[in-house]
Amino acid sequence: MKNKTYNKKKILVVFTCAVLILFALIGRLVYLMVFDAEYYQELAQNLHEREREIKAARGEIVDRNGVVLATNRTVCTISVIHSQIEDPEEVIAVLCRELELEEEDVRPKVEKVSSMEKIRTNVDKETGDRIRSYDLAGVKVDEDYKRYYPYDELASRVLGFTGGDNQGIIGLEVKYEEYLKGTNGTILTVTDARGIELEGIAEDRIEPVAGETLQVTLDYNIQAYCEQAALNVMEEKQAEAVSILLMNPQNGEIYAMVNVPEFNLNDPYELNTGTDADSLSDEELQDALNQMWRNRCINDTYEPGSVFKIITASACLEEGVVSLDDTFYCPGYRVVEDRRIRCHKVGGHGQETFVQGIQNSCNPVFMDIGLRLGAAKFYDYFEAFGLFRLTNIDLPGEAGTIMHKKEDIGTVELATMTFGQSFQVTPIQMAVTVSSIINGGRRVTPHVGKAVLSKDGELIEELEYASADGIVSKETSETMQMLLEGVVSEGSGKNAYLEGYSIGGKTATSQTLPRSANRYISSFLGFAPADDPQVLGMVIIHDPQGVYYGGTIAAPVLRDIYDNVLPYLGIEKS
Repeated sequence: MKNKTYNKKKILVVFTCAVLILFALIGRLVYLMVFDAEYYQELAQNLHEREREIKAARGEIVDRNGVVLATNRTVCTISVIHSQIEDPEEVIAVLCRELELEEEDVRPKVEKVSSMEKIRTNVDKETGDRIRSYDLAGVKVDEDYKRYYPYDELASRVLGFTGGDNQGIIGLEVKYEEYLKGTNGTILTVTDARGIELEGIAEDRIEPVAGETLQVTLDYNIQAYCEQAALNVMEEKQAEAVSILLMNPQNGEIYAMVNVPEFNLNDPYELNTGTDADSLSDEELQDALNQMWRNRCINDTYEPGSVFKIITASACLEEGVVSLDDTFYCPGYRVVEDRRIRCHKVGGHGQETFVQGIQNSCNPVFMDIGLRLGAAKFYDYFEAFGLFRLTNIDLPGEAGTIMHKKEDIGTVELATMTFGQSFQVTPIQMAVTVSSIINGGRRVTPHVGKAVLSKDGELIEELEYASADGIVSKETSETMQMLLEGVVSEGSGKNAYLEGYSIGGKTATSQTLPRSANRYISSFLGFAPADDPQVLGMVIIHDPQGVYYGGTIAAPVLRDIYDNVLPYLGIEKS
């Protein structure tokens, strides 16, 4: 009797549990069908839909006259869809043959059970069309775009290049990524439960939107001519590298920015030094590439040497501690505290005026006026001229000035700083600061980006850049124009003299660290016309062999450039 009662209770408990489980399942089913229906409908739809991306054409980069400097070439992406493949052996054979791949690289991707596997990207269109002509089930050939640079090495560190995903890596390509990249499109196809595309159902297609065109201030002809001039002097002087910068000092537009040896933008991972990449470790190779991609005009600092005397003279004229009639005596050196700091002319320049001191690039003259100005005032002018701030050029990786702390500037440090030693700046910083001194006192923002255009060439946006007035007075600016014209017509810069043009400028020869290495940087900065500067140029020669004086080897390079560029820009002889 007890066993029957126990069995009835057991059956009742089991029945109750079964009913509860049934109600729970019904409740869950109702919840899924009513409250979660949208989610699972979307999930089911996704299982039967396959989305493929359509790459957008990247916007072109054109020079100030519309010459195309960066564009696109049509390439193909080859992919396989496992569920659609009917003859895997034929697919493997064709792809290996046409793409010149090993079977061991192709077979695992063809046999892999997945929605889609990429076999190779950036396949030339001719090969892609051949593969498409086989009409192989499960093989997809999607057209894509690859960046192409028509002039290979031209302005390589300025233009920059893109990676495998077509995104900018360095230079303008990364700086103006938002304008250039465009918006990718998609192709949406419907499949059955086996993942096979259903015929008769139209594809959903969202068309890609091409990127916008970037117009730059570079001039193809000027850039190409400057690159050739740089290569010539690099070969002649067996130099390590040569940089040339040409810009408009009135508005900051850059006409040319050269850093030879340049590298091939269409093969940016090929070292331009002739070094075998296979002989380097991964870390060494990456270091070598990073060095090759550096833009010396903006990424590297250097001791400017005597070109900096332009800034010292301007500060002293502004402060009134020197006048044009002041006289000095140069015995070939100046003793500052316990240091004997020499002039480049060992025998000295003797008696000379301030005007002659600039023409002669006499170190003792500049030490004297710098000491009159004093360390505190010198530092303040350094700051007022903008030398502690970045120029904000529209290229990535600009380096800042390396300078003593104000409290650490003693008499010896001040003396050497007056003629451009014991601190470092970038070439672009020197070009911009001198521009502000000779253009009437307005500090401009150097830039390469000029405008954003539609694909049809219509103006979308004119790019604008900040400027600041009052760097020096108009009187000081005009005085410096006159003084620097004298350097070229009568002084150390006479090798930059060009008949029919008034050119102002300053030579420089600085020694790199460590001094014991006897490595030099020869440079010349010049502008024309001297009384109304429209073009400012810098030539910097790194570690030339043999004669290394800036006035001897750098000044003639800019003279020859101006001989061609000034008439080209419509600047007439006077």
